[in-house]
Amino acid sequence: MILLDRVTKVYNRSNTALDRISLHVEPKEFVIIIGKSGAGKSTLLKLLTREERQTSGKIVIGGIDYDKLKDKDIPLLRRKIGVVFQDFKLLPNRNVFENVAFALEIVGFGNKEIEHTVPRVLDIVGLKGKEKRMPQELSGGERQRVAIARAIVRQPKILIADEPTGNLDPKHAWDIIKILEKINHYGTTVLLTTHNIEIVNKLKRRVVTIDDGRIASDRANADYGQTQGGARG
Repeated sequence: MILLDRVTKVYNRSNTALDRISLHVEPKEFVIIIGKSGAGKSTLLKLLTREERQTSGKIVIGGIDYDKLKDKDIPLLRRKIGVVFQDFKLLPNRNVFENVAFALEIVGFGNKEIEHTVPRVLDIVGLKGKEKRMPQELSGGERQRVAIARAIVRQPKILIADEPTGNLDPKHAWDIIKILEKINHYGTTVLLTTHNIEIVNKLKRRVVTIDDGRIASDRANADYGQTQGGARG
């Protein structure tokens, strides 16, 4: 599903963001990516969504070789990759239903398809009955649920969740993690970046640690206890 082979990203002589990293993620896998601020996590995600291009090395996602990917095909690639951000990025003048529907409108879905699909996705993330609420009427946890619904409404093969619990209290943070697990259970590959070591330990999933642009460790069912305090930065 996701293959990176000796991928390097150099911004300038003094900034090598990623240094020959290799990573293989199987379809339907749930992988947690941790590392200090500036370690290279954000650059990795930008390479996967083709916001940035690698300097060298090979990236293949879902059978798509990024070396052969034409600019006109990038929107099609991004439909296969849902992204959830820490700060939600909701449209403030649209209600819950309209925020999720927007992701379908921009790729040409008709009203009938939208009216059928959006309620089903809102039910998955626990927002049934809140379709007409505006973002400012929602809690932080509810806003993140809307963001997740918008990210998965086109049924992407991969969901990237970039610090999705960073602005939430512990209870709402864990609610969001449970939703990500549910989505993974349905067959979506999930990549989660987090600084929350408690979440890492409770999930007991594969954990990839990035340090100074390199993969420092790649372990299944990792338990970090209090030893990775630096990963919070």
